[in-house]
Amino acid sequence: MRFVENFETEQLLIIEVFRNLAAKSDEFECYANPHAFRIAAIADQIGRAFNLGARDRQAMCLAALGHDLGEEAMARDYICRAGPLAEEERVDLARHPLIGEREAATAGASRGAQLLIRWHHEWWNGSGYPDGLRFEQIPLGARILRVADSYAALTDARPWRKAFSENQAREHLLEWTGLEFDPQVVRALLSLEPIKELTGYARPFESVMPRVTANF
Repeated sequence: MRFVENFETEQLLIIEVFRNLAAKSDEFECYANPHAFRIAAIADQIGRAFNLGARDRQAMCLAALGHDLGEEAMARDYICRAGPLAEEERVDLARHPLIGEREAATAGASRGAQLLIRWHHEWWNGSGYPDGLRFEQIPLGARILRVADSYAALTDARPWRKAFSENQAREHLLEWTGLEFDPQVVRALLSLEPIKELTGYARPFESVMPRVTANF
């Protein structure tokens, strides 16, 4: 757990709780490989590039581990179903950050971490959910999570698509920079020194077709 080495003892205990919750969320979402932990590690490296302090990085780590608690709590069968989501399913799914915020509070997350979970699907241009925040209205930690979550999800297989290659994932981030993603955060991710969590799970020669841009 390289990115939590300097955290306080109490925070380490809470992080252990959230690691267990993250493993359950990953299983529910049909990830064959660690997902939330990858996001936490990638986000921490980006946070260091922005010189975020330890407390902000702690909140971001908890939020990464608990970012999909809402989806698990909702327990919808369409989460892992192949094929496109119906409009009513997309509207229903947009509730998961709010439910995740509540679940994180129950599990002992700080208020800062709770809010990052609430806002990890906000888009740079204001098209995200649940609150339609835009630009710097979105806390930097939430903007970092949006990029780290997208990269980690894209480079892993989902029930409705194959995994993107690392280059394809980077191209996607660049394509949606200024729309979904904060340009500075994308540049920071693309400039990271190699870490194992940036390595994707795509198999050679597999093509991919995303289901919907906002739900990876």
